[in-house]
Amino acid sequence: MTDLSVDRLEQLMREHGCSELRWIDPGQIVVARWVRMKCRFGCPEYGHNACCPPSTPPVQECEQFFREYTRAAVLHFATRVEQPEQRHAWTRAVNLRLLELERQVFLAGYRKAFLLFLDSCCICQECAGQREACKTPTKARPAPEAMAVDVFATVRQLGLPIEVLTDHGQQMNRYAFLMVE
Repeated sequence: MTDLSVDRLEQLMREHGCSELRWIDPGQIVVARWVRMKCRFGCPEYGHNACCPPSTPPVQECEQFFREYTRAAVLHFATRVEQPEQRHAWTRAVNLRLLELERQVFLAGYRKAFLLFLDSCCICQECAGQREACKTPTKARPAPEAMAVDVFATVRQLGLPIEVLTDHGQQMNRYAFLMVE
């Protein structure tokens, strides 16, 4: 990817509300089995969201997926919410903007453009729960965690902020990944 194409991609990202981003070699994206275990034994979305495990590929296949790319943009978004349930409305709005970004990147000639949402897919108000029954399959995307990405370890390599939150009023630092080739 030339500097000119990187500049154009970054311009597109800024136009879609991505003011803070970092480029990463997908080989540096940390994929770990423990992330899948946290999904399986700790997340209420497990088995209830069509873009979450067990509807996502096995961990090894996720790792192989990232190796098919030479570059990824890590997109940082931060906010505070008063009530935990407000998170999904915020992430839905951001993810819809990011879907348009993914489309623009694709139309710019990056045929393998693929977005990982910054949170579990909440495009539909009520998820069908299984990939085969998804009402919006062209818009649905997994979150990095659904692809077994250790977001904490990955973004810390880039010097980006992320901490475990102890209170819902604390600032959330959320990350979407845009795979480009």
